Amino acid sequence: MPPRDLDRQTFERRYLSAFVDPAFAPLQSELSAIVAAAWDAYSDGRKTPRTRAAGPGHADPTYELAVDWIEARQAIVEAQAAYADATAPARVLIVNGSSRTEHTCPGEMSKSWRLTQLAQEVLTGMEIRTDILDLSRTTSEFGRTIHPCKSCVSTSMALCHWPCSCYPNYSLGQVHDWMNEIYPMWVAPAAS
Repeated sequence: MPPRDLDRQTFERRYLSAFVDPAFAPLQSELSAIVAAAWDAYSDGRKTPRTRAAGPGHADPTYELAVDWIEARQAIVEAQAAYADATAPARVLIVNGSSRTEHTCPGEMSKSWRLTQLAQEVLTGMEIRTDILDLSRTTSEFGRTIHPCKSCVSTSMALCHWPCSCYPNYSLGQVHDWMNEIYPMWVAPAAS
């Protein structure tokens, strides 16, 4: 496969492309310092700069894991524990998969969103708790990103983890994966 490493100039140009708004013009020295730190992380390949010991329940409790991953896993464990409660009301997770929203498409919501709302009304009338996962937020909300699956499982089942251990990757700017908030929704028993 072709090499993926960027030279400093290309990295800096891409990194700074997020700061073209004239409001950032007076902050050039600060941005230069930030670019230098980001370049250092990128060139050193520091995927997970914040780690801590895995702790009890892991094969090697002393192994250093990404704090982000530990927090995502803990949220899943807590949601699964709540799911084990047989007295919890029935629950349905409704997913709006449309990327269209009235915030990005001039003044008109998607038909999928309208159907999502109808489904919620019907289920609520049946006394079923609902949560809505609105994926259109990835196109209309700052910082709402779902990073793609890298299909690690296709190489070896042992390489695939839940929650995904491919992210965060701070050196590549692949952080704040919304999936870490979505995973618990899959296993939670009722709307919060």
